[in-house]
Amino acid sequence: MPDLSTPTRKPERYLGSRAALDDLLDAMPAGVLSTVVDGEPWSVPLLVARDGDHVLLHGSTGAGALRHVAAGAPVTLTVVALDGLVVAETAFDSSAKYRSAVLRGHLEELGPEESRGALERLTDRLLPGRTSEVRASTGKELRATTCLALPIAEGSWLLKARTGGTDPAEDPSVWTGVVPLALTAGTPEPTPGTTAPVPGSVTATHAAYPPPG
Repeated sequence: MPDLSTPTRKPERYLGSRAALDDLLDAMPAGVLSTVVDGEPWSVPLLVARDGDHVLLHGSTGAGALRHVAAGAPVTLTVVALDGLVVAETAFDSSAKYRSAVLRGHLEELGPEESRGALERLTDRLLPGRTSEVRASTGKELRATTCLALPIAEGSWLLKARTGGTDPAEDPSVWTGVVPLALTAGTPEPTPGTTAPVPGSVTATHAAYPPPG
């Protein structure tokens, strides 16, 4: 596959930092997996979790497209964080603060025991400590789930970011600036009839997804 790490436009927005890539993957719990199935484009949003040099994904064993990519079809995974709206003096010059990553490669299908560990890591990534609060997955549940890992290899990812605000204002009577945006955890909403207290895994999401600023 061609090297993805070579900038083609606005090179100042390309980041070669693996640490910055890891920060984005650790901050955003969802991505879009894309490939081609029977000559047609195919994309699906999935929950994701970075585990070292791999990104973990999962889905139903009944999903034909997942079987297709598990068999070796090339894929891309896109993850994006919208960090703010940049409000300029004109609509043309307005923009956004963002971080985006595209990873490309071939997915590795995990075996039964690897899948159990991967699902636990994915669960605890979304709800820290949740696996210690609930029963373990059953064999039937594991057999119904496809667990996949996308390697984060050199040259197989592209990271871009736009930071900062607007250029200095030419017309001070027009408001310009930045509106911060973030993925945040709100107030937990219990299922009607639930009498259990809010568990630690749920309260921990407020630290994982704090408000901006």
